[in-house]
Amino acid sequence: MTHFSFGLYDALLAFGLLVFTAFGTEIGYVAGRRAQWIHPEGAKGQVTAITAGALGVLALLMAFTFAMAVSRYDVRKQLVLNEANAIASTYLRARLLPAPHKAEIADLIRRYVVRLDFYRAADDRALAKAIAETEELQAQLWSRAHLLAEKYASSNPVALFLQALNDTIDLHARRLVVQDDHVPPTVLAVLFFATIAAMGLVGYGCGLFGRRHIVVTTLLSIIVAAVTLVILDLDRPRRGFMRVSKESFQNLQQELHRSAESGR
Repeated sequence: MTHFSFGLYDALLAFGLLVFTAFGTEIGYVAGRRAQWIHPEGAKGQVTAITAGALGVLALLMAFTFAMAVSRYDVRKQLVLNEANAIASTYLRARLLPAPHKAEIADLIRRYVVRLDFYRAADDRALAKAIAETEELQAQLWSRAHLLAEKYASSNPVALFLQALNDTIDLHARRLVVQDDHVPPTVLAVLFFATIAAMGLVGYGCGLFGRRHIVVTTLLSIIVAAVTLVILDLDRPRRGFMRVSKESFQNLQQELHRSAESGR
């Protein structure tokens, strides 16, 4: 079952992180002010070193999480292109099948490509419906391919079509897997906790030295929240600003439509 955080809006999570970091910074500042007169000067240097170390760990953790999100985004983008190419190959090989099978199978493939809603579906119910319709078309295509394989056992065009159809179905299954392959919730939770803790230490150091750098701490909190928002956006394939381009499927739809109109 998908973790509850994947059902929330990215901006809401990033804004919540910004609020908690601001709150943590303020608590740290108040605690630092109270401890200002009881800390020796040497202890202030230790707090500065610890704060720098915490910010370094936070930067490393953010870079690690960002790399995980980007790698998953790249895999999804490549699979969309691979699946579009596999469907195009299946369609071209279907045109080599003996009549009247090729017309029926070509029509099924054209219907199979009309699946942009499958990529756009944001809610789970619409996604489940689109997946069920896609797999129903797969079953129809495979049943016809099975009949062709029995009827034309030694036909090279039939063998090539079976191979292309198998690749198409496999890529569909792979894309479903990577669609739900998110950055582990534990990693995101650690990132959130590390951010709040590091900013709390920054606030504590400001309070300990008796100087509040509001602009600096605010900008740091905003930068961290913005990077976190990008990570979350990359990690959500069905919503957000940085979605995987579906241009390859749109081009394939247009090409198959032109093919159907020309009767090729």
